[in-house]
Amino acid sequence: MRFQDLLAYKKSFALAMRIFEISKTFPKTETYSLTDQIRRSSRSVSANIAEAYRKRLYPKHFISKLTDSDAENSETQTWLEFSLACKYIDEKTFSECVAQSDEVGKLIQYMMRNPANFGAK
Repeated sequence: MRFQDLLAYKKSFALAMRIFEISKTFPKTETYSLTDQIRRSSRSVSANIAEAYRKRLYPKHFISKLTDSDAENSETQTWLEFSLACKYIDEKTFSECVAQSDEVGKLIQYMMRNPANFGAK
């Protein structure tokens, strides 16, 4: 199996792409702050899942990278909260994105609790 086949990767990648599209509408004054931060953290979720999968032969490394992914997922939710508070996104978009993020978080947690299911020894 490839890391791209992992459900957590697919769903986190889809959310990162959605956030990318949404953040295109943010004001130019946010380019190097909120826009940059939310894009980076959302993309890091998928990137850390990919790294974790490549380190799956070493359970502690696998779980460590998944912990990083989970933290980036939480950071993304924080940036979504700022986006809502600044009125860059509406309540519906916020709720949908947070729901997607929560689902990704549950998948990451499952991977962390069950490393053997993903090839960790």
